[in-house]
Amino acid sequence: MSGNETPRRSVFKLIADLPGYIVDLVKAELESLKAEIVGKLKLAGIGIGAFAVAGVFAFFALGVLIAAAVLGIATALPAWLAALIVGVALLVIAGILALVGVQMLKKGAPPTPTDTIESVKKDVNALKGTGKRD
Repeated sequence: MSGNETPRRSVFKLIADLPGYIVDLVKAELESLKAEIVGKLKLAGIGIGAFAVAGVFAFFALGVLIAAAVLGIATALPAWLAALIVGVALLVIAGILALVGVQMLKKGAPPTPTDTIESVKKDVNALKGTGKRD
């Protein structure tokens, strides 16, 4: 035997070692999966943080733009009327968005995954032999 060759083992020894190899492979795959998930969660956390900071800046920018709208209208009308017009416009926009939100919530209620539940029931029935899986 030269230095590169592995010792030959019998078929029975290889078969006996197979469960251990499978367990080692599954453990290695689980470790790889865990490492990948942790890496992706870190990236997701950084992304969420960036969105949060962007949201704060957008909030303040919106305030500045609203003030600019009031000041712009105030060049043609009294300042109190300009502020009143912008305020009413903002309330109308908020009301419309609230109505849209209520409609979306009604469509999503209850939040039970009914399609998935039905699919699982069909799978169970197919495995029992009492029904067919489409």
